[in-house]
Amino acid sequence: MPNDFNQRVIDEFRARHGRVGGPFEGGRLLLLTTTGARSGRPHTTPVGYLPDGGERVLVIASAGGAPHHPDWYHNLLAHPEVTVETGTFTYRARAVPLTGAERDRAFARAVEAEPGWAEYQEKAGRTIPVVALHEIAGDGPPEINAESFADAVKVVHDAFRQELALLRKEMSQAGPGLGAQLRVNCLTFCHGLHNHHTGEDLGLFPFIADRHPQAAAALERLRAEHERIAALVEELRAAVDGGDTATARAEVERLTLELEAHLTYEEEQLIPLLA
Repeated sequence: MPNDFNQRVIDEFRARHGRVGGPFEGGRLLLLTTTGARSGRPHTTPVGYLPDGGERVLVIASAGGAPHHPDWYHNLLAHPEVTVETGTFTYRARAVPLTGAERDRAFARAVEAEPGWAEYQEKAGRTIPVVALHEIAGDGPPEINAESFADAVKVVHDAFRQELALLRKEMSQAGPGLGAQLRVNCLTFCHGLHNHHTGEDLGLFPFIADRHPQAAAALERLRAEHERIAALVEELRAAVDGGDTATARAEVERLTLELEAHLTYEEEQLIPLLA
């Protein structure tokens, strides 16, 4: 059973599609539901995470620098299949603790992005585990935390807006060379945006075109905007590979302007058709 603080965070997280206040405000947070190692009952815990490409995210079992691993870590060792809630999506995942050099590289990335992790490591007196959560592919479309197709469009769009705001903040605070985790954050965002637009081109847009022929012009414009945004994404990837903060920051700003206008137009045109 979550403590009172965690339960308030969980309730706010679910009510606001992943956005919370307090100490977690403005950070990357997910809800991790594990199966109790002894009880066999589900336990949900708010956990900060690190993007790690398109197929997995990383969580760190710091327990705030406590000398013992947190309960959720013991649970996933006993039962590696877990449930992840991002505020936008809910999915099953396979939890795999990283070992050796892979763990050390991931933890070093985390420390570079947020030095507080090093303070936790020093305080804990133990090797703090880093765990990869690999999404388990399911049948059918992803489970979006929305009550309707129209609501789903807005929820997904707001998740991209929230992540883009985090990237812009991180870019503004970065030094002359991009840190390793910031590079991963950018590339993970690019991967997710590509997958989202591909899904719309192949699924949502044909669905709407079949039922609402009058939307043909809007859909044509949206597809053209996808191509333009894809070109900007490639330019951002190239800037990130180059490692220069100023260039990458400029590309993030260019992408932000295009993507914000695109998302707004799509919501104006499509949400009324899906309501």
